[in-house]
Amino acid sequence: MGDYSKALEFYEKSHQIYEKALPSNHPHLAKSYGNSGQVYNNMGDYSKALEFYEKSHKIFEKALPSNHPSLATSYSNIGGVHSDMGDYSKALEFYEKTLKID
Repeated sequence: MGDYSKALEFYEKSHQIYEKALPSNHPHLAKSYGNSGQVYNNMGDYSKALEFYEKSHKIFEKALPSNHPSLATSYSNIGGVHSDMGDYSKALEFYEKTLKID
């Protein structure tokens, strides 16, 4: 098993660096937020995972073309959290958005 608290600590440091060094809509910042979302998802903290995945997704929507593969991954990540939370209709909604891009 991974050391989730240590991972989150390092991702938080990366957020701080990216937030200072990059524009607010830079894809690297979005990926960093998505990484934190993945850690929270692995920990079972789905509300926090969703918060970070949505933060990541908002940046991708602004920074990337509407058919970019990173948007598909983002939709899939959000759908996965909804599935883990038992909200299958919401999960399906996001999985369908994923398929429209793929």
